[in-house]
Amino acid sequence: MAKLLRMPEVAANAVDALLANWLVGEGAEYSAGDALAVVETEKAAVDMAAESDGLFVKALVSDGATVEVGAPIALVADRGESIADVEAELTRLGVGSGPEAAPMPVASAPVAAATPAAPAPAAATVDSPTQSRGRIFASPLARDVQAALAAGAPTPSAAPTQAVSAAIEGVSTDIPHTRMRRAIAGRLVESKQTAPHFYVSGSCRVDALLAMRATINENSDVKVSINDLVIKAVAKAHTLVPEMNAIWTTDATRQFSSVDISVAIATETGLLTPVLRGAQSRSITDVAATVQDFVARAKSGRIEPAELEGGSISVTNLGMFGVEEFSAILNPPQSAILAVGAVKREAVVEGDDIVIGSIMRIVLSVDHRPVDGATAARWMQKFTTVMENPVLILA
Repeated sequence: MAKLLRMPEVAANAVDALLANWLVGEGAEYSAGDALAVVETEKAAVDMAAESDGLFVKALVSDGATVEVGAPIALVADRGESIADVEAELTRLGVGSGPEAAPMPVASAPVAAATPAAPAPAAATVDSPTQSRGRIFASPLARDVQAALAAGAPTPSAAPTQAVSAAIEGVSTDIPHTRMRRAIAGRLVESKQTAPHFYVSGSCRVDALLAMRATINENSDVKVSINDLVIKAVAKAHTLVPEMNAIWTTDATRQFSSVDISVAIATETGLLTPVLRGAQSRSITDVAATVQDFVARAKSGRIEPAELEGGSISVTNLGMFGVEEFSAILNPPQSAILAVGAVKREAVVEGDDIVIGSIMRIVLSVDHRPVDGATAARWMQKFTTVMENPVLILA
């Protein structure tokens, strides 16, 4: 029998969600557990899985539509069933054009941006003439020149006029914000406005760490990255300085017994930070396997919203891009984030000699409300000690 497929509550307390795109076409049969659509919340893009076998009869909302939780989004039926009159079924179910039918769910979809032409070398850009807004964005210089021309001011030569014309004819493209992009922007602004950041930087000589990693990878089916070892070192430092394993709340500083660490993963739709829970008690290969799973599922849109909740610290690594040092913005309500740079071969002083060593630079961003400067400094001291004596990671 035909029935309605409704927008699920993919995130706790969500009132609506974006149906990013359908993964099945009308007339297609599917099995229980098959992904029917990609649904985007403020925190992640996740697959909406079928609860049972069925037949996808008709989509009621299009790709890119924002739909209230519980609103009908498709007509489905049992496998092998034939629906002769789709409109009649929709009317029977209270969705359609019949006199007893309820209105279709109100859904909004982003307007597709115009494809940009090759930009002219100019000082100003404007919207494409094919875009609906018709508003022209020009630099102050271009506006001044236009005002002068309108007032009848003399033009010294044809060249400046031609240059202004070229500037006005330049093309720009507006890329509509996704829910995830808006959420990321909002959280970062909130973080900077409400959490008083301070920063502690340090450097580690990681020759011993690299040697231990090589030994592990020679004897394990799960390959361990430098970042996996950083995560374990963070967990160890949190157990040695438990005051860092805390967040600020309105009424109290909340301290945790489990070290839960968010791992920053870049995807095409934005940055995701799934939480690796109980990092202090996991083996290094377990950490590596879990992070690899996070990366695979984050890039395919299969991270669950619950996996993005919690944690007191994040680890973000730009070393793979050759970035030597950077500072990061806190991921609220977490109290710290560790920014990890690339490992570089540098001259270092060893006793009275100068030798070549492998150096990693890190910057810890901290919320000064629950964590004092001296506490963060002690944490950095413990972290660098563990990184330079990596046997402590395994202890």
